[in-house]
Amino acid sequence: MSSMYNAGMHSKSLEVLKSIFGYDSFRGHQSEIIESAISGEDTLVLMPTGGGKSLCYQIPSLIRPGVGIVISPLIALMQDQVNAMQQLGVHAAFLNSSLDATQQKLIEKQLVDGQLDLLYLAPERLVKEQTLTLLSKIDLALFAIDEAHCVSQWGHDFRSDYLTLNLLTERFPDVPRMALTATADQRTRKEIVHRLSLGQAKFFISGFDRPNIRYAISNKTNAKKQLLAFLQNRRGEAGVVYCLSRKKVEDTAAWLCTQGFTALPYHAGLSPQMREYHQNRFLREDGVIITATIAFGMGIDKPDVRFVAHLDLPKSIEAYYQETGRAGRDGQAAEAWMVYGLQDVVRLQQMQASNVSSEQFKRSERNKLDSMLGFCEDTKCRRQLLLNYFGDDAPEHCGNCDNCQIPPETWDATEAAQKVLSCVYRTGQRFGVVHTIDVLLGKETDKVKQFEHQKLSTYGIGRDISESQWRSVMRQLVVRGLLQVDVDGYGGLLLTDECRLVLRGEQNLLLRKDNVAASKIGGKRKSYKTPVQAEHQILWDDLRECRKRLADECNVPPYLIFHDATLKEMIDSRPMSRMDMLTITGVGQNKLDKYAADFIEVICNHAERES
Repeated sequence: MSSMYNAGMHSKSLEVLKSIFGYDSFRGHQSEIIESAISGEDTLVLMPTGGGKSLCYQIPSLIRPGVGIVISPLIALMQDQVNAMQQLGVHAAFLNSSLDATQQKLIEKQLVDGQLDLLYLAPERLVKEQTLTLLSKIDLALFAIDEAHCVSQWGHDFRSDYLTLNLLTERFPDVPRMALTATADQRTRKEIVHRLSLGQAKFFISGFDRPNIRYAISNKTNAKKQLLAFLQNRRGEAGVVYCLSRKKVEDTAAWLCTQGFTALPYHAGLSPQMREYHQNRFLREDGVIITATIAFGMGIDKPDVRFVAHLDLPKSIEAYYQETGRAGRDGQAAEAWMVYGLQDVVRLQQMQASNVSSEQFKRSERNKLDSMLGFCEDTKCRRQLLLNYFGDDAPEHCGNCDNCQIPPETWDATEAAQKVLSCVYRTGQRFGVVHTIDVLLGKETDKVKQFEHQKLSTYGIGRDISESQWRSVMRQLVVRGLLQVDVDGYGGLLLTDECRLVLRGEQNLLLRKDNVAASKIGGKRKSYKTPVQAEHQILWDDLRECRKRLADECNVPPYLIFHDATLKEMIDSRPMSRMDMLTITGVGQNKLDKYAADFIEVICNHAERES
């Protein structure tokens, strides 16, 4: 009986997958997760960005009696997902502060009358007594807690409102819950289970690998010049450039515009209207670059983001993985490119020191930053390091990162390190990188003269090494814990106990040799700007123009009509009837009824011109 029931569930799930979403088969653990949710079990889902998490709760919500409640942290994410569902013919809505009282009452009435399949709510609205009372009056298919890592106080996107979601267990004990995230290490997973009372939940952990993303990291010399070199072959591509400060976001966007790019800033200091306007342009126009702080990113579903660039160091590997995961959601080649320097480390350490959190939390944050620094400086495969951090298996060489494609050189930096450490000691452990290098290079600056450091034995002993090389040495000494930055003072360099063996010559030190020339351009790369052969370019442009017109009429981003992959399959298959169109991946019944005629007309007209 159980096997017959499971077979029936699988058949029903496949039917919904094909008729509504336009796909023939599930990926990875999707089928198991969906069947588990349909049968009423609690689940915890870890799946990489672009892996198809949304389907895992959308399909059970359509099959189980009642409405699926999706808990989402961002208004923009709710709007995007509801628009996508409505394009598929699914009755979906959201309740948030962007709606006026009349709109909210209408949606509440639709909910009570059983007219909705999915309702998206923010956690702070869900836990209001008024909302809980409303939900208690209706049939509920499930609760889906999206971006579940927000519940973890040790995570990078902690939201205090998520801590109250354990009340779902008490108020709705018979409604299955599904927690979903793309980013959670072992500690965060344990906290998700604890905070959400998911002790009996089934775990579904997919691999964290995003094989289509190429990872490349370089030391920062001239960030704007390096970014421009990286972007030269990427004109017309959509991307995100992350910066640590709002001012840098604004400056970078303005500068990119002077270089011929379409770049828009996004940060929490902008008005909600401006942020929405810039985000909509990014989602709906081709070739727009967003320069942003971490305020931008969570839940952005744009599939054709070709690159994510970091001009400053992220504070953790979790943040780096989450942010780079915005690239290449369509499975096509994408790049995660970053430059960083010692000044980034100092700034992040200062931010951590000024945080009013507990010492335990600060210690956790320091450990995360140390892991991020180690990831940057290590000479092993980037993908292996990244996946191992999340407890995932990885090959020794991926062939799609800078360390695999251009293996870094190392050099015996023992003597250079001794010079730096001695100079820091003899200048009194009071000065930062710039002054220490000036002393090593024998520069007669006002500061050197003021403190009479030209009289020190270390003055001028480093003329055999360039200024950029000294910066690299000092950065790596900080990463390895032989030097530390006095974040409570003025950023002076301090010796640590770990440096004694190197200073005494009892331990040799191999450091990474920075290759500035190799870091400027992204290494081996194919252009995915136009994913069709030259002879199909006219049809490709016509299909995209048709898609843009329909998207404007519906007031949605073009990818919500059809993804690029669907248009490319139309070029390969040339469907000229509704029956033909229904065989195209991504074409479900509702989109067939709404859009098939327009695209068939484009394809038929093109065939006539060719004949």
